[in-house]
Amino acid sequence: MPSTEERQATAALAAAEAWPGVRAGETMRSVSLPGMTLAVRRRAATRDDLEPALFVHGLGGSSRNWSALMERLAGDVECEAVDLPGFGASPPPDHRQYTPAAHARAVVRCLEESGRAPVHLVGNSLGAAAATRVAALRPDLVRTLTLISPALPEVRPQRTVLPTAMLAAPGMASLLRRLGSDQPPQQRSRSVLRLIYGDPSRITPEEFSGAAAELERRQSLPWFYESLTLSARGLVNSYTLSGQHAPWRLAERVLAPTLLVYGGRDRLVRFRMVDRAAAAFRDSRVLALPEAGHVAMMEFPDLVADAFREFRAATAGSKATENAGGRDA
Repeated sequence: MPSTEERQATAALAAAEAWPGVRAGETMRSVSLPGMTLAVRRRAATRDDLEPALFVHGLGGSSRNWSALMERLAGDVECEAVDLPGFGASPPPDHRQYTPAAHARAVVRCLEESGRAPVHLVGNSLGAAAATRVAALRPDLVRTLTLISPALPEVRPQRTVLPTAMLAAPGMASLLRRLGSDQPPQQRSRSVLRLIYGDPSRITPEEFSGAAAELERRQSLPWFYESLTLSARGLVNSYTLSGQHAPWRLAERVLAPTLLVYGGRDRLVRFRMVDRAAAAFRDSRVLALPEAGHVAMMEFPDLVADAFREFRAATAGSKATENAGGRDA
């Protein structure tokens, strides 16, 4: 008889393969790990000798957020994107922990299982916070680091971030579950996309219909609101950490060359935080996109892809990734 872990892996793989928004040239697979099963989206590479890259989505997102960028980079790097535990097609972890540290451990274990490291590690928002932790504590796994609107602490957050911060409040999962049943997926998707895009008119009909289909399916999962609200709570709580594991202290420990991407119309991360980030990450370059919102890789995939290519070429042969023996994130 199959074990619980084997049954969970089989179910996750079936869900991943049937997940809405899998584009031509993409495949989904599931990775069975102790205590968790992860869905991984892969874009077919155009050559066999490409360096590997791993993409990590933000709060409420999924690996689908990287499809446009991976399509453009398929000739430059070997692209995979992970659904963090409890998001996309990945079921919740057994331990039900959704802190940035827990998400970072999931990324580490995914990389260790795949044997693809060191990788070009790319993260957005919450995924960027987790990627920063991985790069700081496991430099042996990271070739370069690209952070798009990283969710790092701000002294005075924008007012537009308050609804997202409220997700961390106790009892919010039950409240959202009740409220969500009163709104059609199209209306909920439109609200989310307007929040994360700098210019909502850039949202294509394909993107909107795909987002609505994915949201409808994800909200039908029994763990959807739990993973969303507990991840928000874990992120907010991480901002109060002190010592070596404080988010900005982790940023200062990163050795890998880092590309920082900030949007001038980001409603969730202040554009002016780019100055602090550039000072914190010791070997950093900046791509400032005045018209972009919180998900520049979705809104301006061509510009982000061009910047990544230039960044990769400029940092080729860096010795930073030769530092091994880091601790588990």
